[in-house]
Amino acid sequence: MPLKLYNTLTRKKDIFKPIHDKKVGMYVCGPTVYYYAHIGNFRAYVFADTLRRVLKFNGLKIKQVMNLTDVGHLTGDGDEGEDKIEKEAKKERKTPEEIADFYAKKFFEDFDKLNNEKPEIICKATEHIKDMIQLIKRLEEKGLTYIGKNGNVYFDTSKLKDYGKLANLKLDKLKSGARIKVDEDKKNSRDFVLWFVEKGSKYKGHLLKWDSPWGEGWPGWHIECSAMSIKYLGEQFDIHTGGEDHIPVHHTNEIAQSEGATGKKPWVKIWMHNSFLQFNSEKMSKSKGGILKLQDLLDKSYSPMNLRYFYLSGHYKKPLNFTFKNLDNAKTTYQRLKNIISEIKEDKKINKTYLKEFENSMNDDLNTPKALQVLWKLVRDKKTKGKLKTIKKMDEIFGLDLLKKEEIKIPEEVSNLVKERENARKRKDWEMADELRNKINKLGYVVNDTKEGVIVKKND
Repeated sequence: MPLKLYNTLTRKKDIFKPIHDKKVGMYVCGPTVYYYAHIGNFRAYVFADTLRRVLKFNGLKIKQVMNLTDVGHLTGDGDEGEDKIEKEAKKERKTPEEIADFYAKKFFEDFDKLNNEKPEIICKATEHIKDMIQLIKRLEEKGLTYIGKNGNVYFDTSKLKDYGKLANLKLDKLKSGARIKVDEDKKNSRDFVLWFVEKGSKYKGHLLKWDSPWGEGWPGWHIECSAMSIKYLGEQFDIHTGGEDHIPVHHTNEIAQSEGATGKKPWVKIWMHNSFLQFNSEKMSKSKGGILKLQDLLDKSYSPMNLRYFYLSGHYKKPLNFTFKNLDNAKTTYQRLKNIISEIKEDKKINKTYLKEFENSMNDDLNTPKALQVLWKLVRDKKTKGKLKTIKKMDEIFGLDLLKKEEIKIPEEVSNLVKERENARKRKDWEMADELRNKINKLGYVVNDTKEGVIVKKND
């Protein structure tokens, strides 16, 4: 089955054919590094990582770019509010650079724990200001910008007939102020800032600023992703991913300015968006409170792979409801799967039938729930052969460490009971051995007697 991906732009599953043979250019909207990333954020990155792994599984060479936003992302979508980085810097009494560096480091620690593969290029906004200025100048030369009374440089969305095509915005019905609060310096509500100028602006005392043809200032959030993706992937590339909340504003504006500057349509061939992780029936977000970080789960004795399995149990395009009960189910299921796999004997074969069924599931718009069903069917099939090598191939996409040997820290109480049981077995006191086995089971562990000796595991 050919690889099919749901394209937000065309609103259907498209057969994926890269622009350049066997090579894929892929841009992932990275974090704004002003605070800890939470488990809602990481659903987007595990989705992007799964997509990356599926592309590689299909024999494609990947060039993946992910940005780090360390300036210009305001607390409001409509060019209003404070810069998120600088707001946090004032709160913590640190510099914006210190804030960005600290939270970027924390982000990648969790990113790695979840087994996400590192993108080929990770780029900071503050290191690409010249690229942004050059892109704004291209837009200016094409008559797609204007200067507001405050000196800010705006993109004039009225110059593009197809503005809003990604979100299917009805422009004739989108009256002034219908989507966002209108700044008095904008010609209409849809226009957005390309470059903030401090002189004469309402944003006084911004800590990060650079010289530009329009005055000292800093870039708008949307221009950052366009400038960096074009720099590293060219004026047209294959795939752009992000959360569904980016569709109506951020990604819509990226398309407008990128296609306006380059004249290339479509600028991105396939747009892919993951749905939210829900918590208490709402999108998990810092602004709504009640967020959970990966470390919060680790502190409660969950593993990163428990969370990754939980993500994969739902299709990326559907909302996924987080509860500790649901995470407990994922934890138990994952541990049971690992235990079953640990008992499988190697026969050095590939089961092509199961692998093909798995591949078809993943190539059908990353249907991870169905692919997990195929995996479970394989491990439970008592007659089939070629299990271990097939599981290894499947885990190239799942990234669940299914064959990784786990070092289990056995509590001293359990270790002592295991030793007592071994002595009882040597004495052929089978009744005592069974009694000790039951005590071990009640403590959450199980003992298996093998030719290589006693193996102690956590009870699934």
